[in-house]
Parts: sequence; C-alpha cells; structure tokens
Amino acid sequence: MTHAPGRFIWITPGRVLHGALLVAPSVRRLGAWALYFSRDATLRISIQASRDGVERWQEGRLAVVPPYRRHLVASQGRRLPDMLIEPETIDLARVPNPLRRVLSGEGIIDLAEPGAEDFLDRLCNAHDRLVAGTGALRRDDEGFDRLVFGSKLPVRVLDARISRSLALLQQHGTAKLSAEQLAASVQLSFWRFLHLFKDEVGVPLRTFRSWKRARSLLHFVNSESNLARLAQETGYPDSTHLSHSIRQVYGLKPREILRKLPRPSEA
Repeated sequence: MTHAPGRFIWITPGRVLHGALLVAPSVRRLGAWALYFSRDATLRISIQASRDGVERWQEGRLAVVPPYRRHLVASQGRRLPDMLIEPETIDLARVPNPLRRVLSGEGIIDLAEPGAEDFLDRLCNAHDRLVAGTGALRRDDEGFDRLVFGSKLPVRVLDARISRSLALLQQHGTAKLSAEQLAASVQLSFWRFLHLFKDEVGVPLRTFRSWKRARSLLHFVNSESNLARLAQETGYPDSTHLSHSIRQVYGLKPREILRKLPRPSEA
C-alpha cells in the first residue's frame, strides 16, 4: 500500500497507533514502549539527555524507546507516526521476533537485522490503512495486534491480586481509587500491596498512575471541553496541574495533543 499523508489516532487498552504532525523536539517520558517509524523520511532520536547537556542523536527509519525513558525525537518529514505498547499487557519473553528483538533494543533499529525491514513495512502498511480509513477497527488489544502484527501478542501473567487491581483502575479511572482502597480490595496490607505492585508491574503505583492519567487524555482528542473540564475528567486537580503533567510526559501542551484528529472507524 502506498503511503498517504494524514493524521489519526487508534486507541485500545494496551496499544496506541498515532499519526500526526510533528512538532519541535522536546523531552518526552512515556510509560509505554514507543516505536517511531517512517517509510521514507529519516527520523532522529536522542534517548535521555546526557549529564554534560549534549544531545547525542541517532538517525534511521525505525526507533524504539523503552518505557519511562526520557528522549527527544525529530524527523525530516512533517509527520512521524508512533506506536505505544503498554508493558504490563505483554509477555516480552514470549513475543515472537522480530518484535521481541525490536522491543529489547533501544534507539535506532538496524534494518539489516533479520526481519527488521519487513517489520517496518508492516508498521507503515498499518499506518497507511488507517489513514485511508479502510475497514472498521476493533477497540481491543487482540484486534489491534492481528491487524498490525498478524497475530495476538502473548499476554503477561501477573499475580492475580495485581491483575484485579489493574482491572479496577481501568474500570474506575486512576483517580477514583486510593492505594489503600486497592490494597483492601485484594486483602493485602497497604505496604505489602505497594511492594507487590512494583514487583509485578515494574514501577511504583504512583508512577503507573501518573502515566495512565496522562495517557487517558488521548481519549479526549476532538473534545470540545476546556482544560478545566478535561482536568476533572482525567483526574488532575486543576488545569495547571494538567498542563504541567502533560508537558512532562509528552513534551507538548495539552492543546497540541488535542488537535483535531480523525479516529478510524471502530467495530
């Protein structure tokens, strides 16, 4: 399929595929694996600013950033699609190659590696299909995986109590339940719950909540709500906290994220 320039966003519980205009490089810190890709234009990426303040850039057409790593990204093109994969939703050890090799890396991926060029083509083709608006899309991770990767990705098996906690957070929103309430819901002491959560998910509950709250803003693309209302909807105390937190995560102002983006038709 030929490349068609355009902008869109497709969100499922554990995935995001986003095609949008690129803005000036600014530091991002996303709580998911971030895959940046381009069919033609060269992209540039710098992961975690060095202590001497000098940005060390890499160039290529496919890049990966592990969860919670600060980075900057730029492109010679006007648009740079990206994909997010939530780490708690997949079992990386059982993910088939070449995706496992890609997610195990950092920075620019060498397209001479086995399967890397074909993998980039798969990402670009999925992007082009969404831009063209061909076919309804499911709103679950399995539907996303089958369209983009060709098969369902293996699900990570977590402690049953943490799985229940994650389900509660997804159901009620990150701001609706306190850590104490989550601990009580799975019959654990407060401190035991916090330790188990970090052991299973890989980051503290507070860090996890901050990312999921920022991620939830993506659901309000095309919303006419003002920032005060969006802050209330996404669990921030006020619009100032919303703007500050969103810029720390995405390196963008909320309004830059909420520009009008067509959503693919959903099944």
